[in-house]
Amino acid sequence: MTVADTTHRLQRLKKAPASPLRRAVLTGLVFGIVGIYLAAVGILLMIHGRAIIVDVLSLGQAALIAIALGAGAFIARRETARRLPEVLLHSVLAGAITGLMLAALVLAMDTFDLRSIFIALSPQLEEMLTFGFDDIFTGLAILVFASAVLGGLGAILAHASPAIRKPINIGIVAVVVFGVFQELIQLILPTADWFDPIHDLIYTYEGLTQEGSLIIFAIAAGLSALWSWYEGRETAAERDATERHAGTVVKVLAALVLVVVLPLVAGNYIGQVLMLVGLYILMGMGLNLEIGLAGLLDLGFVAFFAVGAYTTALLTADSPHALAAYTAFPSLSYWQAMPLAVLASVVVGVLFGIPVLGVRGDYLAVATMGLGEIVRVIVQSDAAAPLLAGAEGILQIPKPRVFGFELGDPVELFYLTLVCAGIAAYFAWRLENSRLGRAWMAVRDDEDVAQALGINLVKVKLLAYGLGAAFAGLAGSIFAVMLTSVYPSSFQLLVSINVLALIIVGGMGSLPGVIVGALALVGLPELLREFGEYRYLFYGVALILMMRLRPEGLWPSATRRRELRAAAEGADPELEPAPSIAAVTAPEPPQGQ
Repeated sequence: MTVADTTHRLQRLKKAPASPLRRAVLTGLVFGIVGIYLAAVGILLMIHGRAIIVDVLSLGQAALIAIALGAGAFIARRETARRLPEVLLHSVLAGAITGLMLAALVLAMDTFDLRSIFIALSPQLEEMLTFGFDDIFTGLAILVFASAVLGGLGAILAHASPAIRKPINIGIVAVVVFGVFQELIQLILPTADWFDPIHDLIYTYEGLTQEGSLIIFAIAAGLSALWSWYEGRETAAERDATERHAGTVVKVLAALVLVVVLPLVAGNYIGQVLMLVGLYILMGMGLNLEIGLAGLLDLGFVAFFAVGAYTTALLTADSPHALAAYTAFPSLSYWQAMPLAVLASVVVGVLFGIPVLGVRGDYLAVATMGLGEIVRVIVQSDAAAPLLAGAEGILQIPKPRVFGFELGDPVELFYLTLVCAGIAAYFAWRLENSRLGRAWMAVRDDEDVAQALGINLVKVKLLAYGLGAAFAGLAGSIFAVMLTSVYPSSFQLLVSINVLALIIVGGMGSLPGVIVGALALVGLPELLREFGEYRYLFYGVALILMMRLRPEGLWPSATRRRELRAAAEGADPELEPAPSIAAVTAPEPPQGQ
């Protein structure tokens, strides 16, 4: 047999569909390995200490349940053409194999001294996986049986109609959220005497009660079912356009009311988290102009953030390093310094863009990263220390004042950030739909064609860098008064990478995507801070799943969605008409039309 014949047979084997039995076995092995990994690195035991329902269910047990359910659901999704009894059989097998993998881990822990290699494989983990039974084999038998049953339940849920599956999923998620974040939620709940019986019915000191979990599940599932019924009354084509528009307006207004009211009710911690989200939204909108619209990959974006913060500090601080300390200029108020900080960021952004005008692609990313590092090194250098204070930083930056009232706590500063983000979002939206925005998109699609159509590449690129830097400078100015100090360590390369990541996750070129991406990658990790360094593991897994399952982003722009759909279908998006280029030369419509 020749090498060519062997290669041909291997290719035919790869193309041949896997048998249902083989798929069930492989699925069980994969999900079992996921469970073993969570146990070996210590995540499973660590989250087992967090109760979801007191004396009934912990977060670690919920993770094991989710793994077994996921194995069954995966089989059901892959075997949609088969009858339910066959799918159930294969799903039960996948769940049982998942349980067997975990049982094998327990037996290995009981037989060998694995803790010298993996410290997390402790007796406490063994007790968890065997449900506390003295007879280890009884506990493992229950583990395998429960995994098999959960695999079947996962298949049943996956095969159920959306009208049944969605409310159940929403109810389960609501119970998990109310259980995991019980400390935070109890701080938000009213403290009046009339609410005490309701509080005691839902929560104890340790977490959710059984009655409370049933109430939360019923309310969440009921609201989800009611909403699905309302949405399903008519198809989208049958609905009146006015009704659809009114529904969208109601959703937007409800979201705004929630954003405005939540910090007042939740307190300073939630206000601090939302403020950080707002600052990243501001930076995300600026970087979205450069990358999402103009296609200019910028990894030195944190430099503009630093310029805005340091300019505000130098102009307002009561410090020996402030300009007022060694010049005739008096210290400025925040409202006087903020426009100057934005202007300084714009100037630096334009200067930043000049050296990289002729650079494209990956080389542009490396070049901008180098320019950003130059700014950071200059700030930390001894040569600039008399002006910028070096590693000591600039302290005693005053808080903003409005009509004599100081915006001191995180909630008050959040509202400042919210107002600035709203104004910036309006300008970003107008820029996206302007002639300049169409020119940016033309440059992103093809620089040579855009230049042939008469677009001035130098002007357009420098405007992208300058206007993008303005958003980052505004965020840096608010950041300086939030901390009342600035240090070089606050402006690392990781800030630029985080802003780029939230744009990718939210949806490249999408303004709503920036908001969703900031909530997902900044807000959620802050709420998970109590899980320590493991939250970065969750962060990385979420990014990988995001790129695999939804590469266009959580809320992509129409253009990005069209390009990815064309690539997935094998079409060449370059051969399709490019509306962004064609629209550049079209005159702008008169205002008011």
